[in-house]
Amino acid sequence: MSNEKKGISAIFTSLLIWGFLPIYWKQIVNVTPVQILANRIIWSFVFVFVIILWQRRWQEFFSLKRDKNVLYLIISGFVISLNWGTFIYAVNTGHIVDASLGYYINPLLTILLGAIVLKEKLTGLQIMAVILAAGGVGVITLSYGSVPYIAIILAVSFSTYSLLKRMVKTEVVMGLAAETFAVLPLAAGFLIYVRLNGQPVYGHLGLVELLFLLGSGIATAVPLLLFSYGTKIISLTTVGFLQYLSPTISLFLGIFLYHEPFTFIEGITFLLIWAALIIYSISQVKEYSKHKKIDEGGTVG
Repeated sequence: MSNEKKGISAIFTSLLIWGFLPIYWKQIVNVTPVQILANRIIWSFVFVFVIILWQRRWQEFFSLKRDKNVLYLIISGFVISLNWGTFIYAVNTGHIVDASLGYYINPLLTILLGAIVLKEKLTGLQIMAVILAAGGVGVITLSYGSVPYIAIILAVSFSTYSLLKRMVKTEVVMGLAAETFAVLPLAAGFLIYVRLNGQPVYGHLGLVELLFLLGSGIATAVPLLLFSYGTKIISLTTVGFLQYLSPTISLFLGIFLYHEPFTFIEGITFLLIWAALIIYSISQVKEYSKHKKIDEGGTVG
């Protein structure tokens, strides 16, 4: 399998897992979103650090403080934590549809960041797609009279994270370990604070909920490792194109499994964003066909 195919497979698998994650978080009903986030950070670090110990690379991990990318890794840790916390809040407060809207906007915002920061070229169709997506956000904002903050936070945080992962050259496992380690003191400190103030942390949970909470590290780290691996191989525009899979799954879960409301205005917003994704897909197919013809011509020549 070529590197590009491996990258696409890794991204696809990570998005498939993320699409079904609302079902996972719904199993932890007796834990606040902030406590879930803290546990998610702690157990994600534990999981990846066990991998590092197993690979006997602990010295490499502790030498990361001298890595020129360490600031990017710290920022990545805070950005992805914001994304995790917002998503957990959205799922556990009945806003899965809003979360899926954010992740529909995210690919197009990722494309835009790729063009602005990494100078990846956009075609006319791709520019049209970004404008349509912005129109969809505008429609729902004007209708509600307020900014869809859950969707915006999720879109901005994850597209920024995608950009940072593209810019940082640190190996995948080491990168995730560094990111979670950067926010580990805050997560552990919060749980200690909660316990010292007489609130339960683990003792009030049944066995199944406890296992789901402790397993949040694996549920978090595995798709993130796959995603990080993929973003280092394929272009940011291709990453953006693939990312519509996850919100589609979440949207269907929100509407058909958890019976969240889906209004006419939300329908218009999603139609605009779906149209943007279709236009972008067409542009990608055209670009692929053009490059393929050039490659074939070069080979024959």
